[in-house]
Amino acid sequence: MTSNIDTPSRTTQPPSPPLHLGTPSFAMQFTATPRGARLARRLSAVRLDAWGIPYGTPAHEAVVLITAELTANAVQHGYVSGRDFHLLLRLVERPGTAARVEVTDTRGEKVPPRPGKLIPAGLMEDGRGLLVVEALATRWGWYPRSKAPGKTVWAEYELTGGGAD
Repeated sequence: MTSNIDTPSRTTQPPSPPLHLGTPSFAMQFTATPRGARLARRLSAVRLDAWGIPYGTPAHEAVVLITAELTANAVQHGYVSGRDFHLLLRLVERPGTAARVEVTDTRGEKVPPRPGKLIPAGLMEDGRGLLVVEALATRWGWYPRSKAPGKTVWAEYELTGGGAD
């Protein structure tokens, strides 16, 4: 992630659609440490399996990897001393169904580039995580938190109706 690449008032998508009753979702705060990121990844894997996206399937592995990259970025690039990061994992209904991963941290001045603006991996020393997210996700982006400092980085992986099975 880099500092102030884009103005925080511009977004790639408005905040996530509201949750509806019966929509599978999982939300939790985690410590902004590598251990917190690992726990977020593992709990996401368990939750996806419980929702009928079994271990070992391409969809399960892709969503877990997206979660791992976004939570690792929150720890490495979004860390603010004494602050946690928040994970929201849910299934969203569109013309098909997608798994949506949202990771919110409290560091607003350090934002990722916009989708399609990432630097190729061979030209940078680190920061390949968002390239992985961009390669796996059907769509991704970020938006600033509305009533507090920070940002939410989100990604969606199409499960049905989008050909990403």
